[in-house]
Amino acid sequence: MGTVGTIISSEILEGSTITLHDINEKNLELVRQACESAINKKKSNFTLEATTNRTNAIKDANFIINSIEVAPRFDLLDQDYKIPLNQGCMQLSGENGGPGALFHSLRVIPPILDICEDIMKICPNALFINYSNPMTRVCSAINRKFPSLKFVGLCHEFYHFLPSLSRILDIPINQLDVEGYGLNHFGVITKCRDKTNNEDLYPIIREKGPEFFYNVNLYDGFKFIGFFLEKYGYLPYTTDSHYGEYIPWAWDKADVPAIRQFWKGYEGMMGQQYLKLKKLIQKGKGARLVKPENEPAIPIIEGILTDSNYVEPSVNIPNDNIITNIPENIVVECPALINREGLNGIPFGDYPLELIGYIRAQVSVIDLVLESIFQESKDLALKAILIDPLVSSYNQAERILNQLLRLQEKYIQIKLE
Repeated sequence: MGTVGTIISSEILEGSTITLHDINEKNLELVRQACESAINKKKSNFTLEATTNRTNAIKDANFIINSIEVAPRFDLLDQDYKIPLNQGCMQLSGENGGPGALFHSLRVIPPILDICEDIMKICPNALFINYSNPMTRVCSAINRKFPSLKFVGLCHEFYHFLPSLSRILDIPINQLDVEGYGLNHFGVITKCRDKTNNEDLYPIIREKGPEFFYNVNLYDGFKFIGFFLEKYGYLPYTTDSHYGEYIPWAWDKADVPAIRQFWKGYEGMMGQQYLKLKKLIQKGKGARLVKPENEPAIPIIEGILTDSNYVEPSVNIPNDNIITNIPENIVVECPALINREGLNGIPFGDYPLELIGYIRAQVSVIDLVLESIFQESKDLALKAILIDPLVSSYNQAERILNQLLRLQEKYIQIKLE
């Protein structure tokens, strides 16, 4: 509803048709009621439609915003985390990296590719905007399966991290010139300057940052981030549970209790929020829920339509010579220039030598994960686990694969040879 709230607050998009789509008819109707109330209250010039039929939903679409998960989301993510852990694989989350993320990918990528296939048939010129995780794997799958499809992956990690930078430097966010590059949930700040005098602020970050992250009480753990900054001199712009998903020794330095508390609290918050929103809508107060949000999807759409040539700080797009020492068939996270041509990644060059090995290792994992999905191959799924840096033995990998296959068989498309 936040996306609709942003749309109906946009003068540029006035007169547009907004089509809501969900496979859950009851939830779709709740959202429709709230959005209709908000449009009527604002007396906005928007047409609102709602349908459970995907073909009807995307007919004549210019922009498609996707954010799906396979239910029961939190039960399945819990399996992705606990089964590898029970086998001695010390992964911090298993949402975007590690063996657990293989199964997250196996569940969510096929239905997203089905959506993209329909787009190519029905509205091939539309821009597909993806918010679903695991972001790099989802977007790389789209790029390889449908190379002519226009798409971008969006994540709020970079934006949510800026207040921490501001606190370390004691400088307002709007005074900071910040860039970050890498893979989604696996990128680092590559530049941080003061806009008023062009001062390089990275020396201050390196001096003050580690202590800040060792002691700060934030939502998802930052002790590993502080340690990584101290030892490598580069600051990841995300939390322990994300950046640490890809690094085999992260468990020893991460704030594991904070990570688990976050996931437990997040699940509870989402459940409570759903009940609260449902009650408000049923009472006829849904319009108050449809309000603008600080997400980049709508600004990007506006930037394309107006040929604005503004820079969006963090997007996920194909690596068209943006990071030059990793393959071009991977999707990278980077700043991009937005205009009528779409999203144009701003080149970075070679990624730092001491970090590129971690990135390349994930590229190799992603290659096998995607091929296991494309070929529905159990053998390739096993090899994708075996090549993962977090896995320590063949037997461990095989046990993780077999247990999760048994538990999640009805949610994935793998041929059980």
